[in-house]
Amino acid sequence: MRKHKPHREQMEHLRDLIKGIRVAMLTTVSDHGVLHSRPLATQEVEPDGNLWFFTRKDSSKVFDLRKNSSVNVSYSDPENDRYVSVAGHAELIESKAKARKLWSPSQTVWFPDGADDPYLMLLKVNVEQAQYWDHSAGKMVMFLALAKAYITGERPKESPSNVIHI
Repeated sequence: MRKHKPHREQMEHLRDLIKGIRVAMLTTVSDHGVLHSRPLATQEVEPDGNLWFFTRKDSSKVFDLRKNSSVNVSYSDPENDRYVSVAGHAELIESKAKARKLWSPSQTVWFPDGADDPYLMLLKVNVEQAQYWDHSAGKMVMFLALAKAYITGERPKESPSNVIHI
């Protein structure tokens, strides 16, 4: 049985796992119970693990979040075999000060008036749990396992995931 790491270490590990993966897939639940995913650029990962994004006030995700704040944020880095799935609850926040702090010129495409754009809203995900898949055995071991499964017709073993409890 694994011992849980102290909270600070868990958050540092989560930050390390998603570091450098700029775009995540945010999944919300529509008012009809349908899951809807869309890409968003991560603006900040706080030391406590909370995630910050920019969004438009008039977007479908904002409509979904006003009905149900449960979200999933997934990160994928296939080149390094890093896959992270984060579950939590989203908050919609209007803060020009925070928007200015997080602002980068690349956001002008979406928000022409900059951090003061009237349609700009912040989306903060309060992380409750994260799972990640660690393929530390390397790509060759994974390739051989898949090749064996193909040849024998037996399904490969599921990759074990690790859970970060918040």
